[in-house]
Amino acid sequence: MKVILLKDVKGTGKKGDIKEVSDGYARNFLIKKKFAVEANNTNVKELDEKNKSKERKEIIAYEEAVLLGKQMEEVNIEIEAKAGEGGRLFGSITSKEIAEQLKKQKNIDVDKRKISLDEPIRSLGSRFVEIKIHPKVTTKIRVDVKEK
Repeated sequence: MKVILLKDVKGTGKKGDIKEVSDGYARNFLIKKKFAVEANNTNVKELDEKNKSKERKEIIAYEEAVLLGKQMEEVNIEIEAKAGEGGRLFGSITSKEIAEQLKKQKNIDVDKRKISLDEPIRSLGSRFVEIKIHPKVTTKIRVDVKEK
């Protein structure tokens, strides 16, 4: 019997897959527990429409991420921190602080986990920080660290 999986089922398949399984397994386990539905014409058409809708949403999200990335390339944020001799900071500037300043100064909301710092910033000056907006889109912003 062919079924469309509604949830991930270990050993059988992922959500949205159309699988050929034994009749007993389909009726007594998958359909009964609402892990799957029978793959008839209406259910298959419905699945195709959901997939097309999902693809359209992904394309729109990608295009929005590209636009945001282009806007963010020109962004320059300033962070003030206490520094000692030689421009070394007392403490460091982390991705969390960069995300907070982006929100505060430019009203751009970015998750701190999307900001990739190889290591925290520990000195004065300016540098470029990479931000992953979308799985396929990354951009760089300039961060200026100034003495308080």
